[in-house]
Amino acid sequence: MEDAVLFSLKGQVAIITMNRPHSLNSMNEALIDGLHEALTKVETDPAIKCAVLTGNGKAFCAGGDLPFLETLADTAVKKAFITKVGQVAKRITTIEKPIIAMVNGVTAGAGVNLMLACDLIYAVDTAKFAQSFAKVGLIPDCGGLYFLPKAVGVHKAKELMFTADLIDAATAEKMALVNHIFPAAELEDAVMQMAERLAASAPLAIGLIKKYLNNTAMTLDEVLEMEAVAQPLCMGTDDSAEGITAFKEKRTPKFTGK
Repeated sequence: MEDAVLFSLKGQVAIITMNRPHSLNSMNEALIDGLHEALTKVETDPAIKCAVLTGNGKAFCAGGDLPFLETLADTAVKKAFITKVGQVAKRITTIEKPIIAMVNGVTAGAGVNLMLACDLIYAVDTAKFAQSFAKVGLIPDCGGLYFLPKAVGVHKAKELMFTADLIDAATAEKMALVNHIFPAAELEDAVMQMAERLAASAPLAIGLIKKYLNNTAMTLDEVLEMEAVAQPLCMGTDDSAEGITAFKEKRTPKFTGK
């Protein structure tokens, strides 16, 4: 039996591949456990500077595996699984390394929200997206009620969630649901170019930018106070000194995370 999640390295970039193509990479216990294991590797391995999350086959992730969900016996078991799914999304947002969603095909339900948890979203131009929960009498999970309004605004999020309409990649790009779309032949190269670029960036600065952009509860005064604390610390790092020196010398900086 194949692993539900595959993990590989390409230089400083980790590739996490959801590997249940027969079910459009829908979420069951094995897939969620596999994602947690893969994210732990990304979080704890200092040699990994960036990660790419994608799916095997025709889909990125079609959301919850309905036959599996029907086996969950009672409310407590259902709650435990939905909580575990939500923790995958939360971990993506809290790991201080950039994570790119490489959306290779259809993406629905919790799959959309897993995608939205990532820092950048690059999608194939034939991808389709749907917040499909309402069609089966459910509310969005995997953080969707948090992520989608941030991405497209409250009223557009309501429309997508109320109607569960399927939208195409061009529409998704226009409404800023994804960053960019690419033909299938160009998607992987575009993602890896960005991943390698981010892997070569100053990791302390990238980690702090991610941390604070994901904290949308801060007021302007709190942001300014945070900047006044964090920026002087960044200014005292070896990476900052290297960046300034490289700028003066008109060369590419070599950051070390120190």
